[in-house]
Amino acid sequence: MTRPLISVLLPVYNAELYADAAIQSILQQDYDRLEVIAIDDGSTDRSLEILERSRKADGRVSIISRENRGLVASLNEGLAIARGELVARMDADDFAYPWRLSRQAALFAARPELGFCGSLVDTLLHGRVAKGRLDPVFRFGLLPVLSKFFTIFMHPTVVYNRRVIGEDDLHYDGRYRHAEDFDLFRRLADRYPAALMPESLLVYRVHPGSVTSLHGKEMRRTHLRIVGENLEREGLADETQDLRAIGDSVSFDTVRRAAAFIRALEERIAELPAASRPSFEAGALNLFYFLYQLVNDQQRPALAHELLTLTAKWNVIRRREKYALSPGAWAPWLSQASMWAGRRADWMAYRFKSAPAASVLGPYRMGAA
Repeated sequence: MTRPLISVLLPVYNAELYADAAIQSILQQDYDRLEVIAIDDGSTDRSLEILERSRKADGRVSIISRENRGLVASLNEGLAIARGELVARMDADDFAYPWRLSRQAALFAARPELGFCGSLVDTLLHGRVAKGRLDPVFRFGLLPVLSKFFTIFMHPTVVYNRRVIGEDDLHYDGRYRHAEDFDLFRRLADRYPAALMPESLLVYRVHPGSVTSLHGKEMRRTHLRIVGENLEREGLADETQDLRAIGDSVSFDTVRRAAAFIRALEERIAELPAASRPSFEAGALNLFYFLYQLVNDQQRPALAHELLTLTAKWNVIRRREKYALSPGAWAPWLSQASMWAGRRADWMAYRFKSAPAASVLGPYRMGAA
């Protein structure tokens, strides 16, 4: 049986520091029946020069280069010309382990009914790599339900099966910019089987120039918009303005409205059939954590204290955070000091659980810049 061709979509925008390592990690895969479609989205640095060098060295690389149109346009252009039965995503600032594509191709061979899959990732931060771990939410929830609450897969780990997914379904929607993957995954998970591979196949780089870092606020707003749309369609909310408002501005008013929304959502979920209820409960808890992180990012302990109190969720956060935020309503300075100490402890824990990037990536001759 002929192995499927895998098309790898690699959008690139001003990624001269990382693009060569990213594309080489694909070309050095132990699965060689592939094509790399690099889309240079109007880069103003040396990205195109780097891509051209790879194209000249390896005939499996093709390049689209034109003015800047954004990630959604780039991905849809790549999908339109991809020839592979399987289509893989890759970001220009990440590394794929050499076995990534062969493991994902093997999954589709074993489960040809799958529409798409994703995997865990290892994280590269400040020159150190930490191993990925399976989020417990996946043990309690079904993917079609969870996909209504959050982006179920890390985007650069995804592979789509074009032999299963209808051509009209596999496209990114520009109305959901910076959360286009969340929108696509929720649509696909409703119609096609999906699987999360519980192993890390990619090294995901966290840095100030990433899309998440640069467009975090817009990403959060769009995320809440998508969740709201899903809950309205499921009949779990009549309107979602109180949920979406906190994405625009975090204040005591929007925190109280979001807390009331969470309580009302939980009441409706409690009335669902027993078969589906645990998945929706897991999704709703994830939504709470999303709001909690959004509020915590403001570094105003009184707001986090208000959210935790009104949702009665003090017991679902870490004990250290619970103690740190407890005085947030009457002594915010004490909470701020405690949370700062907590962040320092988290960084020390990350160092303890991680390894220098050179020791992890060196065997694969991948850079760690």
